[in-house]
Amino acid sequence: MKSSSATRMKTLWETPTDLSGDAVVEISGALRKLLADVFTLYVKTKNFHWHMSGKHFRDYHLLLDEHSDQIFAMTDAIAERARKIGGTTIHSISGIAEHQRLKDNNAEFVPHQDMLVELREDNQLLTRELRSTHKLCDQHEDVATASLIEVWIDETERRSWFLSEIVAER
Repeated sequence: MKSSSATRMKTLWETPTDLSGDAVVEISGALRKLLADVFTLYVKTKNFHWHMSGKHFRDYHLLLDEHSDQIFAMTDAIAERARKIGGTTIHSISGIAEHQRLKDNNAEFVPHQDMLVELREDNQLLTRELRSTHKLCDQHEDVATASLIEVWIDETERRSWFLSEIVAER
């Protein structure tokens, strides 16, 4: 008798795709980690947006609001891509915590410059993880996922660039 999780995996793999079962497992697993990182970055960016202070409050507040909107827009596309190829995605907050590589920031107070530096570093780490997942997609000839990732790399590099320019003003 098959276990319910084995039956569920078999059902998911029956999603129409020409990717191999191994490709589905590897790519959807990488997308799960990306999704956890993107949710982590979204919450951190919103946290810093809400708690921004200092001389350039308005500019930084608006910038982080723009960044968080862009980051959140990635979440549905990542999750739906995993499902389109027959994989699973995150189901809960604990799933995010289990798969995230970016670190949370629960400090009561973070100086605005430190916020911007931390977000720049997180965006740079996300870029590296996106590139790594792109390589995995290339190995499995998953051009659709790779194509989406290319756009996300460009957006993430743009956020890193903006944050780097601001931090350089020290």
